[in-house]
Amino acid sequence: MTVQIDIPAVKAEMEAAFAEYERALVGNDVEALDRLFLKAPTTIRYGVGENLYGYDAIAAFRAGRSPAGLARSLERTVITTYGTDFAVAATLFRRANTPGKVGRQMQTWVRTPDGWRVAAAHVSVIGEPST
Repeated sequence: MTVQIDIPAVKAEMEAAFAEYERALVGNDVEALDRLFLKAPTTIRYGVGENLYGYDAIAAFRAGRSPAGLARSLERTVITTYGTDFAVAATLFRRANTPGKVGRQMQTWVRTPDGWRVAAAHVSVIGEPST
């Protein structure tokens, strides 16, 4: 069986879901962020300073997070779809309040009956790489 990569219609759907997530993130739209994560005990989010296991832990983190300093710019965003129901999104980000640092974000997305949802996410920040 060969998996089709980046079927145009599927990729467009996933790009729209990723854009919705980004708007919700920088706008601190907690309701939308909660909706965009897979509501399951197997959902994982590794953040800059936290390791969250399960949808409930992720939702609690979002509810308690400060809305300050969330604006960011994205670079080198790569979204790849595999078949019709699985995708990976990777991006670099920068924030004005953290000069000399670059953030990295990767998400695994799955299609559900309710739309695309993040099943796993990893966020980290490192010093500006020399290469």
